[in-house]
Amino acid sequence: MKETKTKDIIFIGLFAAILCVCAQISIPTPFGIPFTLQTFAVALCGYILGAKKGALTVLVYILLGTVGLPVFSGFGAGFSKIFGATGGFIFGFLPAVVFCGLGDKKSKIISIIFGIIGIAICHLCGILQYSFITKNSFVSSFITVSGLFLVKDIISVILAEIISFPIKSAISRF
Repeated sequence: MKETKTKDIIFIGLFAAILCVCAQISIPTPFGIPFTLQTFAVALCGYILGAKKGALTVLVYILLGTVGLPVFSGFGAGFSKIFGATGGFIFGFLPAVVFCGLGDKKSKIISIIFGIIGIAICHLCGILQYSFITKNSFVSSFITVSGLFLVKDIISVILAEIISFPIKSAISRF
């Protein structure tokens, strides 16, 4: 039992670190919101660690950024980032990772559908907060912060699901 808890802590920390690194891999856009690998890392956490441990991983990531460690995209951190215009996406990582973790492990298609639902909820959180903070309409906010990114995030979910099986197989030997 103790060995399992130790492994869980190690993998939660490892995947939180992966999420921190993926947040820094970004391509700037003219809208001020970069393309990052955060959603890929979030989906990977869910698919590999499951809903509960994946959620703990994302929660660790959010807490690290909240206390001031520069782990969010563009080395951002703090309450201003979380409660700023794009902070809704950070909060949205929690339902995204949970839905990825809840996917049917026997069916890749069902698992991907769950992941896409999770990403859609993440985007909804991001759009709503962006709309509220900037006083833009929902449609305008969708176009600005979600439209272009949604396709990339769906592809990220599919790729994360595909590569999760060999990774899970490799780490199950530990």
